Amino acid sequence: MANFLPSLGDLNVTTPLAHRAQIQEHPLQKADAFIQKSAHRRHAHIPITYLVGIIISICGNVLISISLNIQKYAHVRLSQQGAKPYYTSVLWWFGLVLMGVGELGNFAAYGFAPASLIAPLGCVSVIASALISVIFLKETLCVSEIVGGTLAITGTYILVMFAPHTSTHITAQLIQFYFMSWHFLLYLMIEVISFCILLFVYKKRNKKHIVIVMLMVALLASLTVISVKAVSGMIAESIQGHLQLIYPIFYVMLVIMVVSCAFQIKFLNQAMKMFDATEVVPINFVFFTASAIVAGIIFYQEFEDLELLNIFMFIFGCLLSFLGVFLIARNRPKAKNQDSDFIAMDTMVPGRRRTDRVQPDSKTETYGSLADKFMCNRGGQTEDS
Repeated sequence: MANFLPSLGDLNVTTPLAHRAQIQEHPLQKADAFIQKSAHRRHAHIPITYLVGIIISICGNVLISISLNIQKYAHVRLSQQGAKPYYTSVLWWFGLVLMGVGELGNFAAYGFAPASLIAPLGCVSVIASALISVIFLKETLCVSEIVGGTLAITGTYILVMFAPHTSTHITAQLIQFYFMSWHFLLYLMIEVISFCILLFVYKKRNKKHIVIVMLMVALLASLTVISVKAVSGMIAESIQGHLQLIYPIFYVMLVIMVVSCAFQIKFLNQAMKMFDATEVVPINFVFFTASAIVAGIIFYQEFEDLELLNIFMFIFGCLLSFLGVFLIARNRPKAKNQDSDFIAMDTMVPGRRRTDRVQPDSKTETYGSLADKFMCNRGGQTEDS
């Protein structure tokens, strides 16, 4: 029976002591091989599409900033020419088309690069808008805006260098798997509950605070980022010959994208009406970027293989971009909203120092007499006719 038992040499079995001795014999070679193997696995999928996504996103944000300044210039020209509707200006429509092209570029960029990288690149639009307004609209540039632009550019560079350099290969099966994962369902449940609480406070309790509105926009934006990347990735995969449009998950993500975008624009417009743009722009950028990064981490698991140093530098780059956008936006010219409780007066009012706005006293007997007299005159004219 001993002849039927193979020896250790025949089985090529390495005992733990022999394996430990083998490692200790050439520790540097083993470590170097392990580092090279890890680096190869880490960077094996750094395709040119990663750089394409960054370039498309930067170009799209620059086009958006150009379009906003073109539309602003069109409004200035129309105000000088007279009270004409803005949609009669060819220049305004040109700016709108450029904005559509820029947003389409951002949409396409999500199909090439990680969502946690594309979202922070939105600060490029703020930087470019400040530069264009100085060059073409002759607006002044203060020291804080120069410092803010420098910080934002530095933060963007750090983001690009230390962000996840691998993008998930989007397919319908993968999106469906991520969509049904327990961590995303838990994240979705927390997000829905938080949104309902904020909406109740905003609508029923009538708390019109900018943080409440911007938090609702950010919660919707996280779903927008997830669905946009999914739809963009499946369309790109279909263009390459692997049809993904036949799967129901594509249309589920398409509906989520459209609905979340619509409500996001609705609440953002309400914020722009209630608050100044210098407050809305930096807060919206910070909240949107944070929600997009969290969505990319939870849904697409973009930080799964990222080293601790890269995560720390990525967060540091985000903070620099946030600070830069805040410094740029805080000195932008504020909109002059005239209070509806005051009556504009172009002539001097005897006995008053304030000549631009006069507020009638509601406690006097003559309060509202002008409107009553006007209504009585209208009634008399009706009876005469």
